[in-house]
Amino acid sequence: MIQKVRAIAATGNLSTGFREETLVGAVKDGAHFVGCDAGTTDSGPFYLGSGQARGPREGVKRNLRLILREALSAGIPVIVGTAGHAGGRPHLEWTLEIVRELATENSWHFKLAAIDSEIEKDVLAEALRKGEISPLSPAPRLEREDILRAERFVAMMGIEPIQRALSAGAQVVIAGRCSDVAIYAALPVLRGIPREVAFHAGKILECGAASAAQRLYPDCMAAELDQGGFTVEPPNPALRCTPQSVAAHTLYESGDPHHLVESGGMLDTSHAKFEAASDRAVRVTGSRFVPSATYTVRIEGAALVGYRSIVIAGIRDPLVLRQLEPFLSTVRSVVERKVEDSLKLRSDQYSVRFRVYGRNGSLGEAEPVTEQEGHEVGLVIDVVASSQRLAADIIPIVSHTGLHNPIPEHQGLISNFAYPFSPGGIDAGPVYQFCANHVWRLEDPCEPFKMSVESL
Repeated sequence: MIQKVRAIAATGNLSTGFREETLVGAVKDGAHFVGCDAGTTDSGPFYLGSGQARGPREGVKRNLRLILREALSAGIPVIVGTAGHAGGRPHLEWTLEIVRELATENSWHFKLAAIDSEIEKDVLAEALRKGEISPLSPAPRLEREDILRAERFVAMMGIEPIQRALSAGAQVVIAGRCSDVAIYAALPVLRGIPREVAFHAGKILECGAASAAQRLYPDCMAAELDQGGFTVEPPNPALRCTPQSVAAHTLYESGDPHHLVESGGMLDTSHAKFEAASDRAVRVTGSRFVPSATYTVRIEGAALVGYRSIVIAGIRDPLVLRQLEPFLSTVRSVVERKVEDSLKLRSDQYSVRFRVYGRNGSLGEAEPVTEQEGHEVGLVIDVVASSQRLAADIIPIVSHTGLHNPIPEHQGLISNFAYPFSPGGIDAGPVYQFCANHVWRLEDPCEPFKMSVESL
């Protein structure tokens, strides 16, 4: 049993980068592995649904080159999770292509493991039939029809598939959709670090330097794990961790401030202690890991719902702003009649949304501040239809109607909108929505995740 494991998080997301000198110094000071998260659902369902990776490709290649160079030179593994931003099969292949390019260009030789987390629809439909799929609140029950019409599903792997790859001798592990925590907990648990220590350290490391008191820029973070806890310290001397900053990151993106659910169990941080180990380092102890009665992995899916066109406009007429809600309601009514007359479309065959920035553009109906301040607002007109052509046909109808729609105070033709762009309409392409936020009960944590190993 290894008494200590030193983990390096290259950055919070593989596409955001880090300082080369920070990574070089961190590995030189001693490390057992370098990890990096490469994705998130924060960007919405587009990347999962479309299969497109979020680059920039050259930036990702630069970051992978530095990570691989330093880790291979030091003889330590590299673990990348949620490849290509969404972790589906196209995203995994995109990342693997870059890794293979780098190996060829630099004459690097290593064992590469790829872990595929995309789930075939027939496999998921069979799991649903067996009663193995359950919704996470407030998601509705998943139906077979939902599965069949979706574009893509992924399962979020825990630590076990990564451990299987490491045990097979992989020096570089590129994983599909993966728990952020699992990237950093897999190897420490494999080497005998208690799960409560490994999982809490993984939670702190997942976003790189984000657990520093002030993250001046994306960069690396380091943690030393032992049998009783872990000590986190930024390898960049310009950054520092404080008990508050590390405790705050424990709460980051967590629905419950003290209970973090992962595949295989729950991390209970309600009795965790965060103590300054120096003016830059923090010692964390006291967490507990509670194993779950059944092993589950989260399922994510994305489905195509249409195609989008938008118009951006400004409104600063005080008369219009005083009655903006009824004004937009009237515009909608007129638009519905015009679209039905000219395009033979009912209002339930497309959608029109008005996003008003300066009033409630961010929170929408959940905005608690009801009083509008300021002399102008920004308006985004968002049209979604069954084809790009239809969306592009509807958007000028909405835009032109709103441009000249009268209010009681107006006499004659008045223009209400100021357009920053010409043409006003912008085709934004396919629109996806998440169609699964469920868990899948598994007998074998590695069963859905296909692994391949190759020697480069």
